[in-house]
Amino acid sequence: MKKIIIITGLLCAIVTSAQTAIDKNQADGDGILDFAANTTKGILLPIVETLPADAVGGTILMDKNDRIVKMKVGAAWTPLSDAGSVDGAVFNTNEEIPGQNRIIMGASETAAPGVLVLESSDKALILPKVANPHINVKSPYPGMVCYDTVSKNMAVFDGLKWSYWK
Repeated sequence: MKKIIIITGLLCAIVTSAQTAIDKNQADGDGILDFAANTTKGILLPIVETLPADAVGGTILMDKNDRIVKMKVGAAWTPLSDAGSVDGAVFNTNEEIPGQNRIIMGASETAAPGVLVLESSDKALILPKVANPHINVKSPYPGMVCYDTVSKNMAVFDGLKWSYWK
């Protein structure tokens, strides 16, 4: 009987996949991280002073120096916005704690660097869904990212204006 319970527990652990829902009970479909619909909240990208040399493809951040939201594509950083502003941003002046200071979702470990690493072979990030963020988000923060449910585009706020990407 003890072996059956252990085997059943192991099978459940293998079949179960981690999904996180924010402001809702359950993630939609194959979302590894999902947000409630009809929100005016978004994901805040890190604003960095130095572009990370070891960044992997798909890394998204805001460059504090030129105030541009960028994504790592191959060996290059692709701009996702025009030059914006970080005047409204509040920066953490505490020293970083050494070591792997990150949250990994979708895998037990990863070689990818990052503050929040979503790594899965069958799940993806579902951006917060905001209808017309340029109208409905009253105080957007530099580096905010969401999905505009009206235009059906990814929306990125650079500190001055919204940019939309299909």
